[in-house]
Amino acid sequence: MRKKKLMRDTALLTGSTLVMRLIALLFQMWLVSRIGAAGVGLYGLVSSVGFLAATFAISGIRFASTRLISEEIGLGREGGVGRAMWLCIAYSLFFGASAWLILFLCAEPIGFLWIGDARTVLSLKILAASLPFISVSSVLYGYFAASGRIFKAAIAQVAEQLVRIALVVSFLSAAAGNDLEKSCASVAAGGALAEVFSFLLMISIFLFDRRRYGKEKEDSPRLPSRMLNIAVPLALSAYARSSLSTIEQLLVPRGLKKAGFSADSALAGYGTIQGMVFPIIFFPSCVLTSLAELIVPELTAAQVSGRQGDIKRAVEKLLTKSLAFSLFVAALLFILSETLGKMIYKSGEAGYYIRIFSLLVPVIYMDMVTDGCLRGLGQQIWSMGFNIVDSLLGVFLVYTLLPRFALEGYIAILFFEELFNFSLSLWRLKKVVGFKFFAKCKTGPP
Repeated sequence: MRKKKLMRDTALLTGSTLVMRLIALLFQMWLVSRIGAAGVGLYGLVSSVGFLAATFAISGIRFASTRLISEEIGLGREGGVGRAMWLCIAYSLFFGASAWLILFLCAEPIGFLWIGDARTVLSLKILAASLPFISVSSVLYGYFAASGRIFKAAIAQVAEQLVRIALVVSFLSAAAGNDLEKSCASVAAGGALAEVFSFLLMISIFLFDRRRYGKEKEDSPRLPSRMLNIAVPLALSAYARSSLSTIEQLLVPRGLKKAGFSADSALAGYGTIQGMVFPIIFFPSCVLTSLAELIVPELTAAQVSGRQGDIKRAVEKLLTKSLAFSLFVAALLFILSETLGKMIYKSGEAGYYIRIFSLLVPVIYMDMVTDGCLRGLGQQIWSMGFNIVDSLLGVFLVYTLLPRFALEGYIAILFFEELFNFSLSLWRLKKVVGFKFFAKCKTGPP
């Protein structure tokens, strides 16, 4: 039953994610033609700061809600689900509102001094308004993932994507084509309003759905402390990792300018890799990201029930199939790289970089799955610790190598970071589970 349920949820989440990524890819093609690689690069810098602010808004609550509700369901205390949800929502509202206030008030110094481009200030202020909605939506997504109702979150995400695109297209049509500041603000405004729409849709679905867990007064010991024990360490490590990641992203255009690029050409080089190539590289990973998301409550339930054999079999089967899938995708991207670059972006340069990064696909994809397994087994602090060390090295390498080696140095740094992070994550998972690749697994999830 668990295996069928996991397969069904994976198929639903994969299908919705595939639709979303296909729509996003088509939209990205249009966006590149509308605002150019430099515009995509400028908005990428805004997004890196927005990601840091969203990390503070979420503060570990997405995984905490998934884990907490999975524990309540796994231990048969379904009446504690409602209490756990409202506790997580109160936590998310505090951090979401705080993140909004901080980003809005600090938008000018961040734009002028940190990013080094005054054209980003307006976009940052617009993004700030979406942070409380992002925070609470993270809790709602955790609920749907843990309670086996992921298809409801998937519907909301697809709807959000469609609304986002419609709004951005509408706003960009009213903005001057050569005004990068207004173009970025238009993209930010469409994204922010789409987050509000998604929140309203998800909260409506949740309020209707929560009647399934109606025994609100059922005893559930130490809920606040259990939530904080999960969320706070995750939040602190996420702050460190996201701060370092944002610093690294902001240093890239500066490093390229020191290497001799003009301001717009530096943004264009950064935008080509981050905004054009990576969407192609990550597009087929929706199968594995869905599994990585859904394996968390499955492994958590097996762990609290003491089913160690099920855990080992699930991890072995998941890693073996993920490796085969990632190798197939890597070969396909390598062969079709030039065609994809010209067909999607009308850019031979994009095709060249797709071929290079296709070699990294097995590492990137396997790292996603490994991290999902670690989180499901309560090893999230180890995973975040690896990410922090990885980001520290990334900042140092970008600062020291980019002014000398330009884009070639940036590519080498990305390869090193992914290999380093995956090696550590795989080592930790093997120590916890003791799995073997290509093991013959008997019946059991997934």
